[in-house]
Amino acid sequence: MKALIERYQSRLSEQVAALNIDAISQLGDALLDCIANNKQVFICGNGGSAGNAVHLANDFLYGICPSGERALKVEALSANTSVLTCLGNDLGYDKIFSHQLVVKASVGDVLMVLSGSGNSPNIVKALEVAKEIGMTSFALLGYSGGKALTLADCAIHNAVDDMQVAEDLQLIVGHMLMQYLHEELAK
Repeated sequence: MKALIERYQSRLSEQVAALNIDAISQLGDALLDCIANNKQVFICGNGGSAGNAVHLANDFLYGICPSGERALKVEALSANTSVLTCLGNDLGYDKIFSHQLVVKASVGDVLMVLSGSGNSPNIVKALEVAKEIGMTSFALLGYSGGKALTLADCAIHNAVDDMQVAEDLQLIVGHMLMQYLHEELAK
């Protein structure tokens, strides 16, 4: 067990050191712009990334400004199981996020996709629809980055072939953004 922990620590610390600071800063600026211009942020992902999307939506809604005066209008598209199962059943699983964007999103809103592979059909479709709507899209990706790497307006990509580390990085980047937004809004 000790050897596994040490290997995991090493992989995670190497990947944190390799994070693209400029891309994270660009996402932070886009989120601040959403607050300033009353725009919305939508976050989506599958599996553990779906859970991370819900977690980060909570952090961005409450954690950055507990009083609510200058919080983000944010929604995790993976949070409503009734919507997900309805859309998956009636339209197909590949449209569970994109259809929600068609209904809820507007020009100037932000989409954040969280994906290990970057190839999930529902993630790819969400990025395509975001472009059609006129949203700005960001992708937090692992592995090769997949199709999402080129579809997103800005990718935060770590080429790590380890799903758990890739998902850890999603939360690490999200928590960095939360602290940044909290500090900026407190000024």
